[in-house]
Amino acid sequence: MTGPTAPLRQLVLKVHSRCDLACRHCYVYEHADQSWSSRPRVISQETISWTALRLAEHAKKHQLASVQVILHGGEPLLAGPARLRAVCEALTLALYGVCALDLRIHTNAVQLGERHLDLFAEYGVRVGVSLDGDRVANDRHRLFANGRSSYDKVLRAIALLDQDRYRHLYAGILCTIDVRDDPVAVHDALAALRPPRVDFLLPHATWDAPPLRPDGAETRYADWLLAVHRRWSERGCPMPVRLFDSVVSTLGGGPGLTEAMGLEAADVVVVETDGTYEQADSLKTAYDGAPVTGKDVFRHTLDEVARHPGITARQHGLDGLCAECRSCPVVRSCGGGLFAHRYRSDGTGFDNPSVYCADLKELIQSIDARTGVSATRPVEGFDALADGSDEGVGVRQLARIRQDITRELLTAVREEIGPSAGELWERSWQLALDLGRRDGALLEPLLAHPYTRTWAVRCLDEAASPAHLASLVAALALPVRVGEKASVPVRDGVAYLPGLGSVRVHLPCSVVELTEHHLQGPDWEPLHRVRGDGLDIVLDDADPHRDCFRTAVGGRLTQGETDLWRHVLPHAWALIRKTLPAVASGMTEGLRVITPLAAPPDPEHFVPGGGFGALGVRLDAAPERVAVDLVRGFRLDVLDALLDACDLYDESDARTGALLGDTYARAATDALRHDTEAARRTRAQWAELSAVGSLTALGRRFVEGIGRSL
Repeated sequence: MTGPTAPLRQLVLKVHSRCDLACRHCYVYEHADQSWSSRPRVISQETISWTALRLAEHAKKHQLASVQVILHGGEPLLAGPARLRAVCEALTLALYGVCALDLRIHTNAVQLGERHLDLFAEYGVRVGVSLDGDRVANDRHRLFANGRSSYDKVLRAIALLDQDRYRHLYAGILCTIDVRDDPVAVHDALAALRPPRVDFLLPHATWDAPPLRPDGAETRYADWLLAVHRRWSERGCPMPVRLFDSVVSTLGGGPGLTEAMGLEAADVVVVETDGTYEQADSLKTAYDGAPVTGKDVFRHTLDEVARHPGITARQHGLDGLCAECRSCPVVRSCGGGLFAHRYRSDGTGFDNPSVYCADLKELIQSIDARTGVSATRPVEGFDALADGSDEGVGVRQLARIRQDITRELLTAVREEIGPSAGELWERSWQLALDLGRRDGALLEPLLAHPYTRTWAVRCLDEAASPAHLASLVAALALPVRVGEKASVPVRDGVAYLPGLGSVRVHLPCSVVELTEHHLQGPDWEPLHRVRGDGLDIVLDDADPHRDCFRTAVGGRLTQGETDLWRHVLPHAWALIRKTLPAVASGMTEGLRVITPLAAPPDPEHFVPGGGFGALGVRLDAAPERVAVDLVRGFRLDVLDALLDACDLYDESDARTGALLGDTYARAATDALRHDTEAARRTRAQWAELSAVGSLTALGRRFVEGIGRSL
């Protein structure tokens, strides 16, 4: 194990392994893992003492300011007041002078009475109650073994907890949703109980045991939660709702507030009644033995448990997610969903999106649309992009955002044109889906290719043929599906494979069947590449949709032109790396394609024209001029992508857009020109831009960053 051990700050302590209810949706008793049946009913004094000792030594070693312990079960109240007192006393004494103790209990509250609450008041134990809403919703699942309702007993307990003398112990209500229940009735019933907080929980499910969807709707859980959100908003948000607060927090760039959302590292461990350490309880829904660590409080420290592969797997943030999640526009809010909900027994294990993926995406995007919170959130690396201090992080984020937009454009093309686009389109679409199911990363080159977006937009405008999808998909499939054929449209005797090259077709036809062997034959014309010192550029002189730079593109490169590009580009790149290393870091991350132009681009145009990662540049024998064109084009490309993610100004104000683009580009290119007069004009232009009234708050922040770079 390399690197420091991430400390565990939350411990779930099982004080009783049985329950007085027979809830039909309980993951402990009704799901895959059945280890509860072989464990002691009640935690022993020895296990209590060792647990307290292990937690105290862990907190002391890592100098933790506080730890949270949740007394759990089964039903923890079945342990009885005497055993609960022993637990509270041992933990309090062990952590005294070491760190603060946040002690809680999660209970069904059926047995909750004054003797419990007096004990909890003595030790500051806050109480979370499980209740699924109104009587109808609660009695769907939360019943005694003989079928009797638990609802009245729970309401009596909550009424007691809500009394002035105990109100400070009331932590909130945990509600597992069932989409067959009325969301408004559930909300109103919970709100009437004056909880300090409500946690709406998705029922535990996996791809092997998917959640109930009565009408087959893909986003049924999102729809249910959004109905609650609407009612909650209409009633003035009568109590905090952790799920909604977490979405708003992450959309605004803040942390996730629940284990089920966000990219924060997991820091929870479970201690069972027999003293064994387990991973998060929710894993019991995946498969029998899923939470097992093989360690216990008697022989192992919490540091040893923290290094368990199952726990560290949930501490890698974005890098710990599958390729499909990493490329998702809401990943920083969703975080891939609850770890257990990603499980599939087909060999992929937990390397999948959540089984609630569509619901989470719809929920997050809808709350964002209702609140507008993300419009004020800068993308990751925003300030470094503005002041040019380090552009690599921001460019990576913008590239992911552009891929998400391209994905949405392709879906729109599918919905509007696909059904009537013919057999070639349908076969290509299905092949793309097959590749994505095989490995989501295989689709990234298609989504990242700069001219995919250009073609998709033209398709929606009925200015391009949908058949080009076949070319895009074939470029993905041929290198990985050895021996298989791919159908590719032929245009002017050429079958083009975006990002790779083209095949000359001698027979008159509109579609040709290609295999990987065609990529090595005499009719294959690969695109030229220039590599070296962090530079890896494709010279794309063939893509049928490269003509998007508002100036004429060049034709196929001659050998002499290719040789000149191979000579001048490395020299221009060396100049950029030496003079503008931060800009070079962004170009390394984001620049993939150069399309040779027949004439210089119009310097008055703000929008670069091509897709993100592609620049239109005219061949020039002087590396200095090529370097200036590359940096200017790249900066305009970055700003164009940034405007997809952030509102910087009123975009009906074209003059501000042009001024912002030109100033941002000049802030970098002036360093290459070594022209003091040009630098003076840029500073004057920046001062003019700073006074523009149509800039948003983020826009002003961006302009201030440009000023720092000057």
